[in-house]
Amino acid sequence: MIAGEKKVSEQLNLETILSKISEYDIFRWYMPNKKWEVNRTTYSPFRNESRPSFTIYSKDGKLFYLDFSDPHYRGGCFDLIMQLFNVGYNECLEMIDKDFNLGIRMKKRDDLPSHVEIVSKYKQPEKLEKKYSHIQVIARKFTNEELEYWNQYHQDIEDLKQNNVYSIKKLYLNRRIVHLKETELRFGYFYDGHWKIYRPFNKDFKWFPNNVPISAMDGKDNLDKTKMAFINKSKKDYMVMKKIYPHSCAVQNEGVACFSEDNINFLKHNSSSQILSFDSDVPGVKNSKMVTEMFNFDYCNVPRCYLQEGIKDWADLAKKYGM
Repeated sequence: MIAGEKKVSEQLNLETILSKISEYDIFRWYMPNKKWEVNRTTYSPFRNESRPSFTIYSKDGKLFYLDFSDPHYRGGCFDLIMQLFNVGYNECLEMIDKDFNLGIRMKKRDDLPSHVEIVSKYKQPEKLEKKYSHIQVIARKFTNEELEYWNQYHQDIEDLKQNNVYSIKKLYLNRRIVHLKETELRFGYFYDGHWKIYRPFNKDFKWFPNNVPISAMDGKDNLDKTKMAFINKSKKDYMVMKKIYPHSCAVQNEGVACFSEDNINFLKHNSSSQILSFDSDVPGVKNSKMVTEMFNFDYCNVPRCYLQEGIKDWADLAKKYGM
């Protein structure tokens, strides 16, 4: 049993940024002209012009930009920042980290709004349908090491099967094989035709690849109109907590984007009240307050006294102290 391991900070890269904010959020923040819409012609940010000659358009669910007057100016949201501010790739990532107060490489500032607060002030474009990457998985039997990992969280092989957790033999992304180290733990969470890959000890690609819709929820069938719904922020927390309280469910992460209008309506109509549970660290509590105020939930997190032991969620609390 591994206890009290040192926390490894997230790596500042494209994947970690896009796990917190969307391409649309980045375009919206850095476009000088704020009166633009996806798939509509607008004014170029690279020069003063009287006739619009620039567009931010969707293709296969991703956002790109193109300057019709100068095709040199084209690419994705990160390219826009590099061309607009004449910075390199690493500087571009650092700008986003700082401006959205993501806290990936730079320490979060409590006196500035978090990325959750920033993106909560507007809606994502409704007509932009995300084109999810094509992920294929060849499953295998769970290894003893993998079962021991889940046993730490009081989950056996039947629990894994019931929650659509798989061990991965081979992994393909857009029909190309993803090389996996034989020694690394890797699990696939399956959601109705989509996969979320979980590599718990891979600091660079812990959640990569992932094509699960941000609004996907675990445990919808557990809810009861006469009972309180306990909403977790991860599958692992959900698996632990539903053994204690059967009317538990889970969203994909601590972001407000998980709470689509359909999800809010479902929660409100299928439970008597809603209790949200994010991490008990500063970002988790801040996000808890933000989401609960937006949707009139309550929240209940792991007591903060456990933070000094590196415990901030229910799964780690169960691992250390039992169910």
